[in-house]
Amino acid sequence: MEPKTVGIISLGCAKNLVDSEHMLAFLLQEGYTLTANPKLADILIVNTCAFISAAQQEAIDTILEMAEYKIKGRCQHLVVTGCLAQRYAKEIAQEMPEIDAIVGTGTLTQLPEILQKLTQGQRVVCVDQPGGLLEGVRLLTTPPGSAYLKIAEGCHHHCTYCIIPKLRGPLTSRPEENIVLEAQHLVNQGVKELTLIAQDTTSYGLDLYGEYRLPSLLRKLASVNNLHWLRLLYLYPEYITDDLLTVMAQEPTICHYLDIPIQHVSDHILKSMGRMSRHESLLRLMDKVRSVLPDATIRTTFIVGFPGETEADFQKLLDFVRKQQFDWVGAFVYSPQENTPAYGFANQVPDKIKQERLQQLLQEQQSITKLRNEAWVGKTLSVLIEKTTPQSAIGRCFRQAPEVDGVTYIKGAYLEPGQIVKATIEQAGIYDLKGRVVSEPT
Repeated sequence: MEPKTVGIISLGCAKNLVDSEHMLAFLLQEGYTLTANPKLADILIVNTCAFISAAQQEAIDTILEMAEYKIKGRCQHLVVTGCLAQRYAKEIAQEMPEIDAIVGTGTLTQLPEILQKLTQGQRVVCVDQPGGLLEGVRLLTTPPGSAYLKIAEGCHHHCTYCIIPKLRGPLTSRPEENIVLEAQHLVNQGVKELTLIAQDTTSYGLDLYGEYRLPSLLRKLASVNNLHWLRLLYLYPEYITDDLLTVMAQEPTICHYLDIPIQHVSDHILKSMGRMSRHESLLRLMDKVRSVLPDATIRTTFIVGFPGETEADFQKLLDFVRKQQFDWVGAFVYSPQENTPAYGFANQVPDKIKQERLQQLLQEQQSITKLRNEAWVGKTLSVLIEKTTPQSAIGRCFRQAPEVDGVTYIKGAYLEPGQIVKATIEQAGIYDLKGRVVSEPT
C-alpha cells in the first residue's frame, strides 16, 4: 500500500518555516494526510537549517531521531530537505543510509514526484541551484492570528562568515502585487499580525525593480483591510532610510519594532566581516531611529569571538550595548563555516574566550532588558492572544516578535487564541510582562 501520511519537522528560521508551510499545502493537495505525530507518519520530512554549527548538529540529531521511527513507528521513508541538504547532500547521502531522499532548497517543488519515486524503491538525491519557495498556497503552522510573510529569498551581500547566499541563492524579490494579494488572503483567514521576513528585508525590490522598494511595499500592505499589525524583521542597518522610518511613523498598522542585525561595532571587525556599517554610522542610525520613532522597540544581534577580535574590541561592543539600551539582544559565538572567507582567517579566537565573552554580553543585556520592560508597567498595551487557560492567556504586544522575544501573560476570562485585547501591564521580568485585561477582545 502506498504511504500516504506525512509529517514535517521544521528546523531553523522563520524563512524555513514558510517553506515547510508551502510543502504541507502542496502535499495536502496531492492527497496526502498530514500528522504532527511522527509515530503516525508513513513519510517523515526534516526541513533543515545549516547556518551555524549548532544548527547543523541539531539537524543531524533530529534526522537520527526521526530515523528511529523506521523501527519503532510506521515510517517507511525519511526525507531531508532545506539548507543542510543543499550544503552537504553528498556527505549525508554517504554517511546516513537511513535517509531515502535528499532535496535541496531549489528543488522543493519537486517533492510530490520525489515521494512517488520512493514508493518505487528508488533513493533520490535532488539538489540543483539554491533557492526557496516564494509563491503558492501555504498551510499555516503559526499560532492563530499571526503569520509570516516572506517577501524575498536569497541574499546579495557577501558577509565573510555567512554561507546563506550559497544555500539560498542571490536576492530574489517577489512582485509587490503577489505579496499584497497573499497578505489580504491571510488576513481574510483571520490573521491579525503579519511579520515580514527575508534574508534582508531592506533590500527588497533591488533585483526586481532596480531600487529599494520596501517603503513602497509597506504603504500598500498598510492598506490591507482588517490588518492590525505589520512587523518587520531582518533590517540591514545600511538600508534603513529616512523614507522607511517615515513610513513606519505615518502608518499606524506598522509596529514600531525594528530588528537590526548589527553584528559588531569595532570598525576593523566590521570590515573583516564584510559589513558596510562602521561604529560612527551605527551611532547616527540609532539616534535617527529614536528621533523619528521615540517609542521604538529595537532588537539586534551580535557575533562575539570573530577572528581577530581583541579584548578591546569586545569591550567596545559592551560599551555600545550599555549606552544604546537595546530592548532585545541575540548573541552568538562565531562559528567557522567551510567555504566562507572567514574560515581561513588568522587569529581565530579560542572557544573558551568566545564562550566567556558571550556569557558576559548576555548577562550585561539581561539587566537592560528588564529595565526596558519595567518602563511599560502601568501602561496599557494591545496583546495578541496565542494560548489560553480558563482565566488567563499568553500573548504578545508590539514589543515582542514571535518566537525570539518574551511574551505577555494576562489575566482575563473568555479569551481565545487570535484575539487582540487591551491589557494593563502590572509586572515586568527579565523577558516577560504580566498584566490584566481591561477591554473586550477584538
